[in-house]
Amino acid sequence: MRAHLQNMAPQLSSSFISIALLFAVAFANFGQQAHGSVFEFSYAGLHGPANWGSLNPKFSTCSSGKLQSPINIIKNEAVENKSLTPLTRVYKRGNAILVNNGFNIGLHYEENCGVLIVDGKNYTFKQMHWHSPSEHQIDGVQYAAELHLVHLSDSGAIAVVSMLYELGDADPFISKITNKLGDLAKDACAGNEEAQIPIGPLDNKLLRKNTRKYYRYIGSITSPPCTENVIWNVLGKVRTISKEQVEALKAPLGADYKQNSRPLQSLNGRKVELYNEFSD
Repeated sequence: MRAHLQNMAPQLSSSFISIALLFAVAFANFGQQAHGSVFEFSYAGLHGPANWGSLNPKFSTCSSGKLQSPINIIKNEAVENKSLTPLTRVYKRGNAILVNNGFNIGLHYEENCGVLIVDGKNYTFKQMHWHSPSEHQIDGVQYAAELHLVHLSDSGAIAVVSMLYELGDADPFISKITNKLGDLAKDACAGNEEAQIPIGPLDNKLLRKNTRKYYRYIGSITSPPCTENVIWNVLGKVRTISKEQVEALKAPLGADYKQNSRPLQSLNGRKVELYNEFSD
């Protein structure tokens, strides 16, 4: 299966050190503030997605890359791969910090609190963050929100598990942090756009429900610097989120970041693979 993934993504000609540095910069950007930093970008106006590639030399891949995310997943064009295995996600209780990253709201963890196993390789669970509306689409449907669970291997490779939400009942996991989201919004109103609020021990078991169907492809980080060769696993089961929860996730963000979904990117010949537990 590792050889299969290598065929899906182009061979990298740079040295291992260069690759590690690229991923280190990209992963560091997950925690960068969008306001007043060298990584300044937005989702509207002159600093919006159409111009990301020209805002900073480090962002050039956002416009020149051929393995960009997000994408529209067309169900009847996804290729079922019998060699794919169920996603093994072992998440445990960990001390979490609710963070206003400026361009999204996320949870960071102070210690190792989980692992994702992809084709026998371990990826440590590092953080999660939300986008609203969703970045990925399925058959052209854009959902109310999307959660990215970000994992990092010892070599610096990134693997993301994506969960899509449609409007409906409140999500049980988000319900655990709703009050803290309100505190984060109050801090933003007070001018503290880099607020961090300790959550304390947080049980992540609600994030690891059985995965009977998912879509896999090789893509990129969906915000600058748009680093490529990220392993995406978009879950087929759509969860529900209440309108109030969506509003709570948006409330701490500035006007140009409340709609924080990057436009769809071209597949450029990439295949989207399907794992389906119930297929014959």
